[in-house]
Amino acid sequence: MSAPARPSAPAVDSPRGGLFRHRDFRLLWTGHTVSAVGSNMTTVALPLVAVAVLDATTFQVAVLTAAAWLPWLLAGLPVGAWVDRVRRRPVMIGADLAAAALFLSVPVAAPLGLLTVWQLLVVALGAGLARVFFETADQVYLSTLLPPEQVPEANSRLHATHTASYLVGPGLAGLIAQLAGAVVAVALDAVSFLFSALCLHRIRAVEPRPRRPAGASSLRQEVAAGLRFVTRDPYLRVLTVFGAASNIGLTGYQAVLVVFLVRSAHLPAGLVGVLIGVASLGGIVGAASAARLARRLGTARALLVAGALTGPPALLIPLAGPGARVTWLVLGGMLVSLGVAVGNVVKGSFRQTYTPHRLLGRVTVSMHLLNYGTIPLAAVVAGALGAAWGPDGAIRVMTAWLALTPLILLVGPLRRRRDLPAAPA
Repeated sequence: MSAPARPSAPAVDSPRGGLFRHRDFRLLWTGHTVSAVGSNMTTVALPLVAVAVLDATTFQVAVLTAAAWLPWLLAGLPVGAWVDRVRRRPVMIGADLAAAALFLSVPVAAPLGLLTVWQLLVVALGAGLARVFFETADQVYLSTLLPPEQVPEANSRLHATHTASYLVGPGLAGLIAQLAGAVVAVALDAVSFLFSALCLHRIRAVEPRPRRPAGASSLRQEVAAGLRFVTRDPYLRVLTVFGAASNIGLTGYQAVLVVFLVRSAHLPAGLVGVLIGVASLGGIVGAASAARLARRLGTARALLVAGALTGPPALLIPLAGPGARVTWLVLGGMLVSLGVAVGNVVKGSFRQTYTPHRLLGRVTVSMHLLNYGTIPLAAVVAGALGAAWGPDGAIRVMTAWLALTPLILLVGPLRRRRDLPAAPA
C-alpha cells in the first residue's frame, strides 16, 4: 500500500555552482564526462567497424548491441550483492581499466588483419561486464560522497553531461570515422576509460568499508533480499517494469538504426554520427531541467510527463528517410531523449534517497536486471526483424511498442500522487 500521509521527496537544488566547488565531486564528474563521450563514440564506432571494415550483416550488428548488455542478465544480481560488501571506488577503477584494455585490443588487431566480428563480440561482452561493476558501484558511491540533499542535483548534473555526450560522442565518432577510420574512434574510447580511472584515483575522500550486520547472510540470501524489496515496493516495482518495457523499444530501434542510415538512407558515416547526436539534443535539455520540473510539477507527475515524451514521439522515427525526411529522425529522437533524460534523473534520485542504504547496491542491480536484461533480447529480436523485413520494418515494430509503454506508469500509486515518498511505508 502507498502512504500518502508520509513526507515527500521533491528534487533539491544546491546554490548554483555549489557542487563544482566540491573537489571530489568535480573529479567524479570530470571522469564521468570524458568516459561518457568516449563510450558514446563507441556506440557508433563499433557498429561502423563491423559494417565498414568487416562487412557484418544486420543481424550481426544487432547481436553486437545485445552482447554489450547481456552481462546485466547473467551477472547483475551477484555483482549487486557483492558491491554492497566492499568499497566501491576500487571497483570502479578496476572496471575502467578492464574496459580500456578490451577496447585497445581493437586498434591493435585491426592493422595486423586479425580483427573479426567474434573479437568485437568478445570486446562488447567484456566491456558490458565491466559496466555492470562500474554502474552498480557508482550508484552507491555517489550517496556516500555527498549528503542526501545534494544527490538530486548531482544526478541532474551527471545526467546532463552524460546526455550531452550522446550529442558529442556520435558526432565526434562520425567525424573521426570519416577522417581516420572507425577503429581510431574505438581507440579514443579506451583512452577515455584510462582518464576516468585517473580521476577516480585522485579523489581524496576516504570511503568507509561497509559493515555487515551480525549473523550476516549468504550471498544468495542477500540477492533475494534485494529482489524482495523491489518486487514488494509499489513504486520501485512499477518503475522497474516500465523501464524494462521501454528499453525493449528504445534498444530495438537503436540496434538497427546505424544499418538503416548507412544502407537504406545511403548517408555517409560522418553524417550518421551527427544525426544521431543531434537527435539526442533533447536529452541535454531534459537532464538540465529535470530537477526544476520535478519541483514545479512534483516528482511523481514529472515521471508521468517523462513517460509521455518517451513513448508516442517515437512514432516519428520510422518516417525518416533520405534528404529532408531525416528531420523526422531528429524531431522524434529529440523528444524521446528529452523524456528519457527527465525520467532517468527523477527515478535515479528517488531510488538513491528512498532505498535503505544497506540495500542500495542490491536494489539498484535488481532493477537493472529487468531494465537492462531485456536489452539483449530486444537487440536480437530487432536484428531478426531487420533480417526478415529490413531495418525499416524493425524500426516500425519497435517504435510502436515504445509508444504504448507509458500506460504502465498508470498502474499503481504514481497517478494518485504529486510527489514520490521520501521513505518506504
